[in-house]
Amino acid sequence: MTDVIRVLGLLLVGSLVLAAFFAVLAALFPDRLARAQSVAERSPGRALVVGLINGIFVGAIITALLALADWTGIQLFVVPALVLLVLLAIAATLGLGGVAQLVGGRLAPDGSPSLRPALGGVAVGLACAAPFAGWFGLLPYVVLLGLGACLLSLFERGVMG
Repeated sequence: MTDVIRVLGLLLVGSLVLAAFFAVLAALFPDRLARAQSVAERSPGRALVVGLINGIFVGAIITALLALADWTGIQLFVVPALVLLVLLAIAATLGLGGVAQLVGGRLAPDGSPSLRPALGGVAVGLACAAPFAGWFGLLPYVVLLGLGACLLSLFERGVMG
């Protein structure tokens, strides 16, 4: 019984953390998240494929750099691997913010624009916590969709425009 209460508590706290995180992301980067949301809404298939291809490609480069560092003993190869990992994580996070806005907007179309990313973050977080289907289906889907949406939004009208 104690384990069930602990898991439920973690889900509740995790949902609140995601709600706050995506609300703050939307407040700090409204244009970037709106552009990622727009791409995810207009062409989710294309965004998913771009996210998958880039995730595999950058993951392979990171793995090769780490293997090279291990094989040669030159730890300097770890630095570009970490830089690529951080850039990939930033792009996926910003893209997830756009996906959270999209989900929140569809769940509460008449709701407050400032609460939509929080609602979407809670919904996506709880749905991804579902055993098996959420872990191995929905979570990779939304992460790759977000990554692809963020990357496509960068090149829509220029990198920062």
